[in-house]
Amino acid sequence: MDDVKDLFDQMHEECGVFGVFGHAEAAQLTYYGLYALQHRGQESAGIATVDGATMHSHRGMGLVTEVFSGNRLAGLPGYASVGHVRYSTTGESHLANAQPLVFGFRQGHLAVAHNGNLINARAIHDRLERQGSIFQSTSDTEVIAHLVARGGYATIEDNVRDSLTMIKGGYALVLLTDDQLIAVRDPLGLRPLALGRLGDGWVVASETCAFDTIGAVFERDVEPGEMLVIDHDGVRSERYSAPMRRALCTFEYIYFARPDSDIDGYNVHMVRKQLGKVLARTAPAEADVVIGVPDSSISAAIGYAEELSIPYELGLIKNKYSGRTFIQPSQKMRSLGVRLKLSAVRKIVGGQRIVMVDDSIVRGTTSARLVQLLRDAGATEVHVRISSPPVTHSCYYGIDTSAREELIAANKSVEEIRAFIGADSLAFLDEASMLSAFNVSGDVHGFCNACFTGRYPTETVSPPLRSDSEEPGGPGGSGSPGDHGWATGPSRPRSGATKTDEHVKSLQV
Repeated sequence: MDDVKDLFDQMHEECGVFGVFGHAEAAQLTYYGLYALQHRGQESAGIATVDGATMHSHRGMGLVTEVFSGNRLAGLPGYASVGHVRYSTTGESHLANAQPLVFGFRQGHLAVAHNGNLINARAIHDRLERQGSIFQSTSDTEVIAHLVARGGYATIEDNVRDSLTMIKGGYALVLLTDDQLIAVRDPLGLRPLALGRLGDGWVVASETCAFDTIGAVFERDVEPGEMLVIDHDGVRSERYSAPMRRALCTFEYIYFARPDSDIDGYNVHMVRKQLGKVLARTAPAEADVVIGVPDSSISAAIGYAEELSIPYELGLIKNKYSGRTFIQPSQKMRSLGVRLKLSAVRKIVGGQRIVMVDDSIVRGTTSARLVQLLRDAGATEVHVRISSPPVTHSCYYGIDTSAREELIAANKSVEEIRAFIGADSLAFLDEASMLSAFNVSGDVHGFCNACFTGRYPTETVSPPLRSDSEEPGGPGGSGSPGDHGWATGPSRPRSGATKTDEHVKSLQV
C-alpha cells in the first residue's frame, strides 16, 4: 500500500482546468482561478499564455503558490491563457505529466489542459505509436494532442472537432491555440465545465467558485457534447456529438467540488446538506452531538443535525497543512497519521454519544482511526453515518479510486465494515435515497453512479497507459458488492522545495 493513501483513505480529486480569453492579465487571473481550484489537485500546476506572437508556459510540481512563486507570472505575458492543477489518475507523478501540455506543429502552437480520463487511450496510443508517433509523457492527455496534430484539416479547430469523434470517456478540455480558446465537455457530461464573463473577456473553469474568486459572472454550464470556440469575435457554440444520456459524476456533489460551487444547476452545499437530511430520515441515531469529518462532510453533518434536532458541533479540527508536511511517514509513525491531519475536541466529544458524518468509506482505514480517535477523546458511543452508498466499484473516468479488491464495501457487508471500523452503528444511503436529495427519481437528471452500482455509462475500458495503481479487470469485474443499509453493534465503554520546468519546450509531434 502507498503510505499516503493508507493514512488518508479517501477518493482523490481529479484535476482542475481554467482558461481566459480577452484580458490583459490572463496569467494573473489564471493563477487566482487555479488557486480556487487547488482542492481538485495538489500534485502539479501549470499555465500557458499567448500574446499574439508567442506561446509562453510554465509548469511545476507542487501547489499553485509554490510553482508560481517569485516573479514567475511576469514571464507569462498575453491576453489568453489556460491553466491546470493535477492529481494523477493515469500517468505517473512526475514533471513530464504536468499540464498544460504544450505542442508545436505545422499549424502553430497548442496547449492542452484536461480533467478526466479517456477509456480508449491505450488503444489510440498503441495505434499512434505503430504509426510513428513519439510520446513524451504517460498521460492520456498527450493522446489528444497527437490526434489533433495528425488531423488532415486546414485549421486546429477542425482537427480538434475531428479528434473528439475518436476519444471516449470522461473529459473537460480547455485548449489554447495562437488565437483561440477552445472548451469541450464530454458527451455524457461526466466531468463539469462552466463558462463565465469578465468584462469584455471570457473565462472557463471546472467549477464556478473560480469565477467568484476573480470577479467573473457565471454565464452557463457547458453542455455535454458541446464545443465552445472563443476568439476575438466572441463565443461560438457547436455540438460535436449527438445528444446522449447525462451521466454527471455524483461524487462532484458528495466530495470533490467546493461547497460554494454550482454545477449543472445545483449548489454543492445545498445538495450535501440535503443528503444529510435524507440520511437522518433513513438512518437516525440516538445521540448527543453530530460532527462532520472536515471539510467535505460538514454540510451533510449540518443537515443531519438539523433534521433530528441534535446539536451540531466542531468535534474534529483539521490541520490544513498536513498534506504537504507528512509525505513519507515511517511505519512506526503511521498510526499517528490521522492525528496529524485531524484532532478531536475533547470538551465537545468527551462523555458524549457522537454521530460522525462522513461522505464515503473507501478502504476503511481512516474511518477506523477516526472512530478510535473519538473514543480516545472520551466519546461513549460513536455512530458513523455516510452520506453516499457503499463504494463497491472502481472509477474509470478521472477519479483515483483504489483497485476493486481494496474497496472495503466490495468485499464486506455493512455489518462487517462496522466491526472493522469499530463503530457502534454504521449506515449508508442507498442510491434512491441519494438521488432524492436532487429531487429526482431514477435516472431522470442523469448521474453516473457506477462506483456505487457497477452500472457504467460506457463500454468496458482498455487498460490505462501507466497508472500509479494498476488494477485488473474493468467494469463488471470480480467481487461482490457490500450490503446497503445500516448495522449496529454493542455499545462500548469510554476508552519544501519544488521541482519546476524552467524552460518548457514545445513537443514536436
